[in-house]
Amino acid sequence: MSRLQLALNVTDLEAAIEHYSRLFGTTPAKLKPGYANFAIANPPLKLVLLQNHDAEPGSINHLGVEVESTDEVASELARVHAAGLKTSAEGETTCCYALQDKFWVDGSLHDFEIYTVLAPAEVMHESAAGVCCATDEAVSNSPELEPAAAGRCC
Repeated sequence: MSRLQLALNVTDLEAAIEHYSRLFGTTPAKLKPGYANFAIANPPLKLVLLQNHDAEPGSINHLGVEVESTDEVASELARVHAAGLKTSAEGETTCCYALQDKFWVDGSLHDFEIYTVLAPAEVMHESAAGVCCATDEAVSNSPELEPAAAGRCC
């Protein structure tokens, strides 16, 4: 089953977690410093919260679609490329505490990722060169990183 991903910038992660837990009747599937995600069954939604004090609270960080397999990622990449959309393939990358296979579609307002999770990871991202959703806390612990608003996310 595919599901839409909505990644939001928040300034108060704890308050946002409480709000969305009450709204969707579930707790985060993954909770890390400056980061939370909800795997909501109904409606099928991956809600990602990124602590980012430099962004407007509740603003969209990015959008995406989580699919079930690398075959689906490849199929979607071929489909959107054939449709004439500008894409950026990343392949396997560590982002948002997960090893993922993904690509991006450059959007007019928001970039859109299509990805699958291959395995959990213990780190937010694999290297400063491959920054994904760098949260305020990750940035403060690693000054070479850019904030989430400046980079792509997972």
